[in-house]
Amino acid sequence: MSRESVVKSVVSTYEKLKTEWSKKNRNLEACGQFLSDIKVELTKLQFLPSMGHSVSKEELLVARNTLEIGALWSIATKNIPSFERYIAMLKIYYMDYREQLPESPYMYELLGLDLLCLLAQNKVGEFHTALEHLPPPAVTDNVYIRHPVAMEQYLMEGAYNKIYLAKGEVPAEGYKFFIEELLATIREDIADCVENAYDRIRPEDIGKMLYLSSTKEILHYCEQRGWQVGHDGYLHFKKEVRKSDDGIPSQELAYQMINYAREMEQIV
Repeated sequence: MSRESVVKSVVSTYEKLKTEWSKKNRNLEACGQFLSDIKVELTKLQFLPSMGHSVSKEELLVARNTLEIGALWSIATKNIPSFERYIAMLKIYYMDYREQLPESPYMYELLGLDLLCLLAQNKVGEFHTALEHLPPPAVTDNVYIRHPVAMEQYLMEGAYNKIYLAKGEVPAEGYKFFIEELLATIREDIADCVENAYDRIRPEDIGKMLYLSSTKEILHYCEQRGWQVGHDGYLHFKKEVRKSDDGIPSQELAYQMINYAREMEQIV
Protein backbone atom coordinates (compact mmCIF):
# COMPACT_ATOMS: atom_id res chain seq x y z
CA MET A 1 0.00 0.00 0.00
CA SER A 2 1.34 3.42 -0.97
CA ARG A 3 2.02 6.19 1.55
CA GLU A 4 -0.81 8.24 0.04
CA SER A 5 -3.28 5.38 0.53
CA VAL A 6 -2.22 4.87 4.14
CA VAL A 7 -2.57 8.59 4.89
CA LYS A 8 -6.09 8.52 3.41
CA SER A 9 -6.95 5.48 5.57
CA VAL A 10 -5.61 7.16 8.73
CA VAL A 11 -7.54 10.37 8.06
CA SER A 12 -10.72 8.39 7.37
CA THR A 13 -10.43 6.44 10.63
CA TYR A 14 -9.59 9.62 12.52
CA GLU A 15 -12.76 11.29 11.22
CA LYS A 16 -14.80 8.32 12.47
CA LEU A 17 -13.05 8.58 15.85
CA LYS A 18 -13.68 12.32 16.07
CA THR A 19 -17.35 11.89 15.17
CA GLU A 20 -17.89 9.19 17.78
CA TRP A 21 -15.93 11.06 20.47
CA SER A 22 -17.96 14.24 19.92
CA LYS A 23 -21.24 12.46 20.70
CA LYS A 24 -22.83 13.13 24.07
CA ASN A 25 -23.32 9.40 24.69
CA ARG A 26 -20.11 8.28 23.03
CA ASN A 27 -19.28 4.60 22.69
CA LEU A 28 -15.98 4.21 24.54
CA GLU A 29 -15.43 0.73 23.20
CA ALA A 30 -15.81 1.96 19.61
CA CYS A 31 -13.45 4.87 20.32
CA GLY A 32 -10.90 2.44 21.70
CA GLN A 33 -11.12 0.33 18.56
CA PHE A 34 -10.65 3.37 16.32
CA LEU A 35 -7.62 4.39 18.37
CA SER A 36 -6.12 0.91 18.00
CA ASP A 37 -6.75 0.94 14.25
CA ILE A 38 -5.07 4.32 13.86
CA LYS A 39 -2.03 3.22 15.89
CA VAL A 40 -1.59 0.24 13.57
CA GLU A 41 -1.79 2.49 10.51
CA LEU A 42 0.66 4.98 12.03
CA THR A 43 3.28 2.28 12.46
CA LYS A 44 2.98 1.51 8.74
CA LEU A 45 3.12 5.17 7.80
CA GLN A 46 5.88 6.09 10.27
CA PHE A 47 4.94 9.73 10.50
CA LEU A 48 5.30 10.13 14.24
CA PRO A 49 7.97 12.85 14.64
CA SER A 50 10.01 10.73 17.05
CA MET A 51 10.81 8.46 14.10
CA GLY A 52 12.68 11.26 12.35
CA HIS A 53 10.72 11.26 9.08
CA SER A 54 9.70 14.35 7.12
CA VAL A 55 5.93 14.72 7.43
CA SER A 56 3.28 17.19 6.35
CA LYS A 57 1.42 19.57 8.63
CA GLU A 58 -1.80 17.65 7.96
CA GLU A 59 -0.23 14.38 9.11
CA LEU A 60 1.15 15.98 12.26
CA LEU A 61 -2.25 17.47 13.11
CA VAL A 62 -4.06 14.17 12.62
CA ALA A 63 -1.52 12.38 14.81
CA ARG A 64 -1.64 15.05 17.53
CA ASN A 65 -5.45 15.22 17.55
CA THR A 66 -5.68 11.44 17.72
CA LEU A 67 -3.31 11.34 20.69
CA GLU A 68 -5.36 14.03 22.47
CA ILE A 69 -8.54 12.01 22.10
CA GLY A 70 -6.58 8.95 23.23
CA ALA A 71 -5.47 10.73 26.42
CA LEU A 72 -9.02 11.84 27.23
CA TRP A 73 -10.36 8.38 26.36
CA SER A 74 -7.83 6.90 28.82
CA ILE A 75 -9.26 9.07 31.61
CA ALA A 76 -12.82 8.13 30.64
CA THR A 77 -11.85 4.45 30.89
CA LYS A 78 -9.80 5.07 34.08
CA ASN A 79 -6.63 3.74 32.51
CA ILE A 80 -3.71 5.69 33.98
CA PRO A 81 -0.87 3.79 32.21
CA SER A 82 -2.59 4.44 28.86
CA PHE A 83 -2.99 8.13 29.75
CA GLU A 84 0.70 8.37 30.59
CA ARG A 85 1.69 6.82 27.25
CA TYR A 86 -0.48 9.21 25.27
CA ILE A 87 0.80 12.23 27.22
CA ALA A 88 4.44 11.20 26.68
CA MET A 89 3.86 11.17 22.91
CA LEU A 90 1.82 14.37 22.97
CA LYS A 91 4.62 16.31 24.63
CA ILE A 92 6.69 15.80 21.46
CA TYR A 93 4.06 17.72 19.50
CA TYR A 94 3.48 20.35 22.17
CA MET A 95 7.14 21.09 22.83
CA ASP A 96 9.13 20.16 19.70
CA TYR A 97 6.58 21.08 17.03
CA ARG A 98 5.01 24.20 18.52
CA GLU A 99 6.36 26.40 15.73
CA GLN A 100 5.11 24.13 12.94
CA LEU A 101 1.63 23.58 14.36
CA PRO A 102 -1.08 25.92 15.69
CA GLU A 103 -1.51 25.66 19.44
CA SER A 104 -4.03 23.03 20.40
CA PRO A 105 -7.03 24.24 22.44
CA TYR A 106 -6.61 21.08 24.54
CA MET A 107 -2.90 21.47 25.25
CA TYR A 108 -3.00 23.10 28.67
CA GLU A 109 -5.98 21.04 29.79
CA LEU A 110 -4.01 17.86 29.08
CA LEU A 111 -0.76 19.18 30.54
CA GLY A 112 -2.68 20.15 33.67
CA LEU A 113 -4.15 16.66 33.83
CA ASP A 114 -0.63 15.27 33.53
CA LEU A 115 0.45 17.37 36.53
CA LEU A 116 -2.52 16.17 38.55
CA CYS A 117 -1.79 12.58 37.54
CA LEU A 118 1.75 12.92 38.90
CA LEU A 119 0.46 14.35 42.19
CA ALA A 120 -2.09 11.56 42.53
CA GLN A 121 0.77 9.04 42.32
CA ASN A 122 2.89 10.99 44.81
CA LYS A 123 5.48 11.79 42.12
CA VAL A 124 6.18 15.26 43.50
CA GLY A 125 9.68 15.49 42.01
CA GLU A 126 8.39 14.70 38.52
CA PHE A 127 5.55 17.18 39.10
CA HIS A 128 8.03 20.01 39.65
CA THR A 129 10.16 18.93 36.69
CA ALA A 130 7.09 19.01 34.41
CA LEU A 131 6.12 22.40 35.83
CA GLU A 132 9.56 23.84 35.02
CA HIS A 133 9.06 23.03 31.33
CA LEU A 134 5.95 25.21 31.12
CA PRO A 135 6.01 28.94 30.32
CA PRO A 136 5.88 31.00 33.55
CA PRO A 137 2.72 32.89 32.44
CA ALA A 138 0.89 29.57 32.04
CA VAL A 139 1.81 28.55 35.58
CA THR A 140 0.40 31.75 37.08
CA ASP A 141 -2.46 32.56 34.69
CA ASN A 142 -3.75 29.42 33.01
CA VAL A 143 -6.73 27.90 34.82
CA TYR A 144 -5.79 24.35 33.82
CA ILE A 145 -2.28 24.68 35.28
CA ARG A 146 -3.21 26.78 38.31
CA HIS A 147 -5.52 24.01 39.52
CA PRO A 148 -2.86 21.26 40.00
CA VAL A 149 -0.44 23.89 41.35
CA ALA A 150 -3.03 24.77 44.01
CA MET A 151 -3.57 21.07 44.78
CA GLU A 152 0.16 20.61 45.32
CA GLN A 153 0.20 23.60 47.68
CA TYR A 154 -2.74 22.18 49.66
CA LEU A 155 -0.94 18.85 49.81
CA MET A 156 2.22 20.44 51.19
CA GLU A 157 0.16 22.37 53.78
CA GLY A 158 -1.79 19.27 54.78
CA ALA A 159 -5.01 21.10 53.87
CA TYR A 160 -6.71 17.91 52.71
CA ASN A 161 -10.17 19.38 53.23
CA LYS A 162 -9.46 21.88 50.42
CA ILE A 163 -8.50 19.06 48.08
CA TYR A 164 -11.75 17.30 48.93
CA LEU A 165 -13.75 20.45 48.20
CA ALA A 166 -11.86 20.93 44.93
CA LYS A 167 -13.88 18.06 43.42
CA GLY A 168 -16.65 20.56 42.81
CA GLU A 169 -14.38 23.27 41.38
CA VAL A 170 -12.51 21.57 38.56
CA PRO A 171 -11.67 23.35 35.26
CA ALA A 172 -12.62 20.26 33.20
CA GLU A 173 -14.48 16.99 33.80
CA GLY A 174 -11.36 14.81 33.56
CA TYR A 175 -9.85 16.52 36.61
CA LYS A 176 -12.42 14.84 38.88
CA PHE A 177 -10.90 11.43 38.18
CA PHE A 178 -7.42 12.47 39.28
CA ILE A 179 -8.77 14.37 42.30
CA GLU A 180 -10.36 11.09 43.40
CA GLU A 181 -7.04 9.31 42.82
CA LEU A 182 -5.26 11.98 44.88
CA LEU A 183 -7.80 11.60 47.68
CA ALA A 184 -7.26 7.84 47.60
CA THR A 185 -3.52 8.42 48.11
CA ILE A 186 -4.24 10.81 50.98
CA ARG A 187 -6.63 8.30 52.57
CA GLU A 188 -3.88 5.69 52.65
CA ASP A 189 -1.49 8.12 54.35
CA ILE A 190 -4.07 9.13 56.95
CA ALA A 191 -5.14 5.51 57.51
CA ASP A 192 -1.53 4.51 58.16
CA CYS A 193 -1.23 7.26 60.75
CA VAL A 194 -4.55 6.35 62.37
CA GLU A 195 -3.35 2.77 62.81
CA ASN A 196 -0.18 4.05 64.41
CA ALA A 197 -1.84 6.60 66.70
CA TYR A 198 -4.98 4.77 67.85
CA ASP A 199 -5.73 1.45 69.51
CA ARG A 200 -9.39 1.70 68.55
CA ILE A 201 -11.74 4.14 66.85
CA ARG A 202 -15.39 4.31 65.83
CA PRO A 203 -16.08 3.66 62.12
CA GLU A 204 -18.04 6.93 61.77
CA ASP A 205 -15.10 8.92 63.12
CA ILE A 206 -12.64 7.38 60.72
CA GLY A 207 -15.14 8.00 57.92
CA LYS A 208 -14.93 11.75 58.62
CA MET A 209 -11.13 11.62 58.71
CA LEU A 210 -10.95 9.81 55.39
CA TYR A 211 -13.65 11.88 53.61
CA LEU A 212 -15.96 8.90 53.19
CA SER A 213 -19.55 10.10 53.05
CA SER A 214 -21.63 6.96 53.53
CA THR A 215 -21.67 3.93 55.83
CA LYS A 216 -21.30 1.68 52.78
CA GLU A 217 -18.12 3.49 51.70
CA ILE A 218 -16.70 3.33 55.23
CA LEU A 219 -17.34 -0.41 55.60
CA HIS A 220 -15.96 -1.11 52.11
CA TYR A 221 -12.77 0.81 52.89
CA CYS A 222 -12.40 -0.94 56.25
CA GLU A 223 -12.74 -4.29 54.49
CA GLN A 224 -10.04 -3.31 51.99
CA ARG A 225 -7.69 -2.42 54.84
CA GLY A 226 -8.50 -5.59 56.74
CA TRP A 227 -10.11 -3.64 59.59
CA GLN A 228 -12.90 -5.36 61.49
CA VAL A 229 -15.51 -3.90 63.81
CA GLY A 230 -15.46 -5.50 67.24
CA HIS A 231 -18.46 -6.40 69.44
CA ASP A 232 -18.11 -3.01 71.11
CA GLY A 233 -18.72 -1.22 67.81
CA TYR A 234 -15.12 0.01 67.51
CA LEU A 235 -12.41 -0.74 64.98
CA HIS A 236 -9.42 -2.28 66.75
CA PHE A 237 -5.91 -1.97 65.31
CA LYS A 238 -3.24 -4.58 65.83
CA LYS A 239 0.05 -3.00 66.81
CA GLU A 240 3.19 -4.29 65.19
CA VAL A 241 6.64 -3.96 66.75
CA ARG A 242 8.55 -1.46 64.62
CA LYS A 243 12.13 -0.28 64.66
CA SER A 244 12.63 3.31 65.69
CA ASP A 245 14.38 4.22 62.45
CA ASP A 246 11.93 2.62 59.99
CA GLY A 247 10.48 5.92 58.84
CA ILE A 248 7.04 5.48 60.42
CA PRO A 249 5.56 8.87 61.46
CA SER A 250 5.69 9.66 65.14
CA GLN A 251 2.47 9.71 67.14
CA GLU A 252 2.67 13.50 67.25
CA LEU A 253 2.78 13.67 63.45
CA ALA A 254 -0.05 11.17 63.23
CA TYR A 255 -2.27 13.32 65.44
CA GLN A 256 -1.37 16.38 63.38
CA MET A 257 -2.44 14.69 60.14
CA ILE A 258 -5.67 13.51 61.75
CA ASN A 259 -6.44 17.03 62.95
CA TYR A 260 -6.01 18.32 59.40
CA ALA A 261 -8.50 15.75 58.23
CA ARG A 262 -11.00 16.60 60.98
CA GLU A 263 -11.11 20.23 59.79
CA MET A 264 -13.48 18.92 57.16
CA GLU A 265 -16.25 18.80 59.75
CA GLN A 266 -16.00 22.55 60.25
CA ILE A 267 -16.32 23.33 56.55
CA VAL A 268 -18.95 20.95 55.15
